Order: sequence, then structure tokens, then C-alpha cells
Amino acid sequence: MNHGDVAWILTSSALVLIMTPGLAFFYGGLVKRKNIINTIMSSIIFMGLASILWVLVGFSMSFSGDIGGIIGNLKWFGLNFNSLTDTTLAYPNTLAFAIFQMMFAIITPALITGSIAERMKFSSLVIFTTIWSLIVYYPLAHMGWGGGFLYKIGSVDFAGGNVVHISSGVSALVLSIILGKRKNYGKATYHPHNVPFVILGAALLWFGWFGFNAGSALSANELAIHAFMTTNTSAAAAMLSWLLIERVKTGKPTLVGASTGLVIGLVAITPGAGFVPIWSSIIIGALVSPICYFFISVIKPIFDYDDALDVFGCHGVGGIWGGIATGLFAKSSINPAAHWDGLVYGSANLFIRQLASIGVTIIVAVVGTLIACGVASLITKGIKVSKKDEEFGLDYAQHGESAYPAFNGMD
Repeated sequence: MNHGDVAWILTSSALVLIMTPGLAFFYGGLVKRKNIINTIMSSIIFMGLASILWVLVGFSMSFSGDIGGIIGNLKWFGLNFNSLTDTTLAYPNTLAFAIFQMMFAIITPALITGSIAERMKFSSLVIFTTIWSLIVYYPLAHMGWGGGFLYKIGSVDFAGGNVVHISSGVSALVLSIILGKRKNYGKATYHPHNVPFVILGAALLWFGWFGFNAGSALSANELAIHAFMTTNTSAAAAMLSWLLIERVKTGKPTLVGASTGLVIGLVAITPGAGFVPIWSSIIIGALVSPICYFFISVIKPIFDYDDALDVFGCHGVGGIWGGIATGLFAKSSINPAAHWDGLVYGSANLFIRQLASIGVTIIVAVVGTLIACGVASLITKGIKVSKKDEEFGLDYAQHGESAYPAFNGMD
């Protein structure tokens, strides 16, 4: 066992775990006062639920065996292998890899919750995401990283463009449409209630993302260093690009805009962090902001759906751009896991496979979300809170708590 590599994987796992509380603050600051506890709880619950699911069946379904290129088997039910010595997966230690991947399984369903903020039953959310993990996340993790279909066709996803961001972003869009709009959506202006929480969450996400991407090298090596730098560079470029857009459009750069820009820069570089040259991460980050801004400000109003915190516009669209950009800029000399160079170097092989993998991910996410939503709705007799509870606020209606008990003003 290479103890240095194991130490890096465990450190990266801790970094990825802190991203979920970071996401909770990021989302929590964007909603109304009366819904912040529900919004934060909607992320925090997965630190418990997704962890247990992963230990019982998730890791085995994702990484043991192969059934039709779609899903693993249950050979490792309950992590049934020698936790001290097993190296079946050819990583420094199988359990260390399981720990690292568990953190991805925690934050991915949490990403979805931003789209349904302020209007979904908490019990429905728990049931929905349990089923969604089983029929969407674990199959995609297997297909992309566990030797399944997407891996076999030669597509690449360094740290979760398909598995994490496109899957959650597309699922968020479908779920928000099924759930319907918030009361007064389109009639009243919504403002973030706590902007400092937003940047706190974004900062924790940026910090944790170094484990997310650089940790995906699965070794304390040159590739981890490379992924660390591409990650930071893309986030920086996207933040500046978003602020420039705001300056041109409204005349004033905002802290919420800076937070949004840096996060989508991290999203966009995720699939290619360990494949693309550093210079290209500037392009990837600089372009993701206008792409996502266009979808949020133009496409979303046209179709008039209530993706409350723009999960699809940021994670879905940003992840799709990141997968395409990987097909454009990847170099096999950086990481031989990419069997071909990107399109800008004259080969279309990888680019075509990236498009195919994006298409497959979208189909799995849409179908799986419809199934999971239908089951959750059947069990909980509808997934949307009553109009009274929505008006009163989900913090008290769903949890019996108030984040600001001394506040009695207008929300």
C-alpha cells in the first residue's frame, strides 16, 4: 500500500464532504428567511441517508461486477470485502476508494434540491432521492467509472461531469416542472435573504472542489497537481467572466454573481480537469458564464419553468458544456485514459463519444426522475406542500424550527 496515495485520497474525501454543508449554505442564503432551515436540511440529510445507502448497496452496484454494462452486482453488499487489504479495483486500497466515491454519492442528490426549494415535502424528497440514487446515480457511476457502457465506448469523465452535474441538473429540471411553480412565481421579485451565506457556501465549495477534482487522480501525483490548477483556473476565469457580464448588463457587479460564476467554473472543468491543458481551462471557465447566463436569463423565461435556484442552468448546462469542452481540448499525453486527443487537435473520435455520453446521461436522468417522482408521490400522496404551508414557510411547517426566532417582519 502506498501510504502517501491513501493519505491524499482520505484528505480529498474530507474535502469533498465539506462541500455538502457548503452547498447547504450556498442554497440557504439564496432562499427566503422562512425556508432556510428546510433548504439546509435538504442537503444535510444526505450526509446520513446517502452514506448508509452507499455502504449497503451503492458501492457494490457501482463498482462490483458488470450486468449488461449498466449496473454492478451485489457482491460487495455491506462492503463485504477485506477492508484492510483488498485492492481488487487496483487502487491503493479498495475501502479508501469507496470512502472517496461515497462523498460524491452524498453531494449529487443534494444538488437537485436547489431546483425544488421552498415547495417540496421533506418526506417526498427523502423517498425520491433514495430511489433516484438506486436507478440513476449508481447506474451512471457504474457506466462512467465502474467499467460500464460509457467507459467501454471511450468517453471520459474525470470527476463527474456526467455522473454528478448533468445527472443532477437534468433531474432538477424535470422535478421542478413536475412539482410546479412557487406561489407568486413571476409576479413577485425574489431576493436572496443572506448574501454572506451565499459566498460562504461558494467558498467552501471552491475549497472542497480541490478534493473533488484533484482527488480524482486517485494518487498524490503529477495528475493531481495538474487537476488542481485547471480547477482553480477555470473557477477564476468564470467568476471574472460573470462579473463582466453583470457590469455590461446592469452596470454593477454583485457578490451573488461572483459566487455563481465561480461555482459554474468549477462545474465546467470537472469532467476535463485531468485531461485538458491548463491554458484551455481559461477558455472553459470564461465561456461557461455567458452560456449559463443565457440559459438562465433567456431560455428559462421562454419556457417559464420554476427551477428555483437555477440548478439546471448552472449544473446541467455547465456540465454539458464541460463534457463538450473535454471532447474539444483533451490530450492523451496528459492522461492516457483519453484514448484520443480532442477535436481542436484534429480528431473527432473523443468528441463524438462525449456527445454520446451526454445524451445517454440525459436519458437516464429523465426516465429515472419520472419513475422516482411517481413512486414518491404515490407513497406520500403528492410531493408538493400545501399552499398554507408554503405561505407559512417550510422551516416551521416541515421541521418545527425557526432560523431567526426574533424576526417578525415581512419575509
